[in-house]
Amino acid sequence: MAHQDYVARPRATKKKKNPYKPKTKKQPAAQGIKPMFALAIMVLLIGGFIFGLNYMSDNAPENVGVAEIELSTPTKKTVVEDILPEVPQEKWTYMDGLKHKEVAVGNYEVKEKGPYAMQCGSFRNLQQAEKLKANIAFAGFGSDVRKTTGKSGVWYKVVLGPFERKRMAESAKHKLKRNKINYCQIWLWT
Repeated sequence: MAHQDYVARPRATKKKKNPYKPKTKKQPAAQGIKPMFALAIMVLLIGGFIFGLNYMSDNAPENVGVAEIELSTPTKKTVVEDILPEVPQEKWTYMDGLKHKEVAVGNYEVKEKGPYAMQCGSFRNLQQAEKLKANIAFAGFGSDVRKTTGKSGVWYKVVLGPFERKRMAESAKHKLKRNKINYCQIWLWT
């Protein structure tokens, strides 16, 4: 392929217009007469206003009298006492009943479900269980590896606990999640 010399090529004379660019209209230059005319009218109006204020203050009437107002003595009004009707008897008795009512409170106790345990893994291989136990120890918790035998063979469970309340177990579970140890489940201690 032949080498092309872009320096010797002449520049493009016309640019393609952008259809999205808004078109701007050139405004004609302001003529010198219109602004000067508006300025002259403003000066005349302000000057006329100042002249009018000055003229009114110089020609103000000097004897301005205050109209006399006669004060009349107020007449005494007779006060008629309003006679109130007697208070009717209440036909509702629940208000007195509520004042003297005693409420019986049922005594019930919240049953503690017991201590909680958290299982974080179940492995067929003891080395995998020990590895998870070490990761949990790095997170700041102690755990045990329990060997259980079931229908499908031997399992090694990694268990934390006991926790007195479920809230404490949930707190430990969230801390383990922050340390990338997931899939822990909370059970009652057995």
